[in-house]
Amino acid sequence: MNITKDKVAAIHYTLRDSNGNILDSSQGRDPLYYLHGANNLIPGMEEGLEGRTKGDVLKLDVDPEKGYGKRDPQLVEEVPIKAFGGQKVEVGMQFEANDGQVITVTNVGPETVTVDANHPLADQSLHFDVEVIDVRDATSDELSHGHVHGPGGHH
Repeated sequence: MNITKDKVAAIHYTLRDSNGNILDSSQGRDPLYYLHGANNLIPGMEEGLEGRTKGDVLKLDVDPEKGYGKRDPQLVEEVPIKAFGGQKVEVGMQFEANDGQVITVTNVGPETVTVDANHPLADQSLHFDVEVIDVRDATSDELSHGHVHGPGGHH
């Protein structure tokens, strides 16, 4: 069975940056299950997995435009430090904005905090080693919900 729209695929992957540093991996864990064609993965990874079958082993190189996008300078802003309600704020901390977007603190000054809503992997080329573990038809519940359900039901 091939990975196509509305199929559930299980993959093991290792993600590296352009310097070969491992950024993430499913090795030693359960495989990643996803519903193909439901935008559950970055576009470049879905495109690279299209048509693959169980047992395929491949390398995928994904440019920023098909990964986490280009950095948008408009997503970096300074906010008053008082907006953090008196809590201690440090560079590297992450917060969820009111719209659910994750923002990262990049600078803390005496009166303001610089936050960045760009994805941490924006502007980066991504390099995946992937093994397709399984491919199956999605259930009607998975299709209606737009994501995979695990063996015990809804995840």
